[in-house]
Amino acid sequence: MRFVIAETGREVVARERPILVITSNAEKELPDAFLRRAVFHCIDFPDEERLRAICRVHHPEVEERLLAAALRRFLELRAVRDMRKRPSTSELIDWIAGLRVAGIDPERLERSLPFLGVLVKDETDVGRVTRATEARAAATGSKTTAEDGRRWGRT
Repeated sequence: MRFVIAETGREVVARERPILVITSNAEKELPDAFLRRAVFHCIDFPDEERLRAICRVHHPEVEERLLAAALRRFLELRAVRDMRKRPSTSELIDWIAGLRVAGIDPERLERSLPFLGVLVKDETDVGRVTRATEARAAATGSKTTAEDGRRWGRT
């Protein structure tokens, strides 16, 4: 097995047959012919403790109260039923960055979901999150809102 790096013209020759690792977020179905030749290994979504450790790697200086509040709301979002695309770990990391830069107080996350568009990328999912957030508010007697949820597509 060999390949050429087009930019440099350098040829790389494998000493042994390479193993190729392909990841999938289940966006597209893989063909049966490919799957017959593949070993499938599913990696579970990280639990809260693992998410906290991952976030600490990317944001070592994040305030513990903000991290705890962000993780709590993130996991609530992932639990919203029938979402087309649940928020991923990378979106959580980006969201925390936005919360930090904007100086969002951790207590605000109990009342609202600022920068929802960082976490939720599908318009129908924004509606689902907004309804779930309103139901949560009604059940707890709070005034929780899903910010950005009502402004989908507007600048």
